[in-house]
Amino acid sequence: MELFDTHAHFGGSAAEIAAQLDRARAAGVARVMAVGGSEELNAAARCAETPYRALGWDRDQAGRYLPPVDYDGVTAVGEIGLDYHYAPETRAAQRALFARQLDLARTRGLPVVVHTREADDDTLGLLREIPSKGIIHCFTGSRPFCGRLLDLGFFVSISGIVTFKAAENVRDVARYIPGDRLLIETDAPYLAPVPRRGQPNEPAFLVHTARFLADLRQTPVEALAAQTAANAAAVLGV
Repeated sequence: MELFDTHAHFGGSAAEIAAQLDRARAAGVARVMAVGGSEELNAAARCAETPYRALGWDRDQAGRYLPPVDYDGVTAVGEIGLDYHYAPETRAAQRALFARQLDLARTRGLPVVVHTREADDDTLGLLREIPSKGIIHCFTGSRPFCGRLLDLGFFVSISGIVTFKAAENVRDVARYIPGDRLLIETDAPYLAPVPRRGQPNEPAFLVHTARFLADLRQTPVEALAAQTAANAAAVLGV
């Protein structure tokens, strides 16, 4: 089994990041995309010994001074997007930042890694206005919203939330996503899956989400691993 974790954030020293990647490989997670979103996360993603990196500015950076990002050799632009749950007062600034990075990704021919929470209409509006390709990460929305994103050509990624007792909506969507558009991720260090819930998440824990998702979709976990890894390679162009 060779899983592809399409979304992991890193922190700590270079040695600590390397140890996490070693544990991931030992667990069957052959590939990991290190994802940025802030100055600190972008730096950590650059530090990670993986050929797959997404760099960009997330919604929390809206309205701030943002230094230029060197996108040479970068796999994707991200994470970027909208989140109106905690900071609805920054909606306009979030939209402006999201649009700017969508345009940058389009210019560079890179896929995007999109976060969206309680911002369905604005997310769809901008993705239609600035045609993009890429990943909707850690999806927690409704089936109709997922369907519209699939219609736009996006791949949809499921995180360890799918294992949480109260997350029936995520399980419903996880059953619905076509096999050739499904991705899997940790969103480390957040959202550790059952039975690791409550611990700092890391790429090695992806195996728990994979086994749960395979049971949910009634498919062998090896087949799920192969399909999601192939999907990740396709959307990221690697």
